[in-house]
Amino acid sequence: MNGKKGHRRRTLGLRPLSQKGFTLIELLIVLVILSLLAALVGPALVERLKPAKRTVAQSQIEEFMAALDNFYVDAGRYPSSEEGLQALREKPPSAKNWKGPYLKKDLPNDPWGGPYLYRSPGRNGGFEILSYGADGKEGGEGENADVTSWEAGKK
Repeated sequence: MNGKKGHRRRTLGLRPLSQKGFTLIELLIVLVILSLLAALVGPALVERLKPAKRTVAQSQIEEFMAALDNFYVDAGRYPSSEEGLQALREKPPSAKNWKGPYLKKDLPNDPWGGPYLYRSPGRNGGFEILSYGADGKEGGEGENADVTSWEAGKK
């Protein structure tokens, strides 16, 4: 303080203890630390979500299968491929003794955002429900593998 009134001493990022708030440098250090944590934890979290999506798809298919069995008990048949899974929510014109809706909520897409496919009769008779997985194509391995009704009951 060279004797001049009102002159403040300039410091580089340091402040008196009486001053409240954070400096830009302190905020940048916190942001760098948070970014490093996110970079380390983020990929591990994403890897943990991949099997969870497959489990959700299997659970939804099992719910559809139970609803289809209820439809069968009431109507004496499974919905046709043309009627699709929507017949579990809305009465098809050809369904006698329909007592639905058999699903409480609207039909969801699979966890990867694609539609579930329904066929009746299926490849093995009855019906089949499937999701093509993450890639949206038939076949595949890992996250891209199909999730099917004939495998949904197996755990």
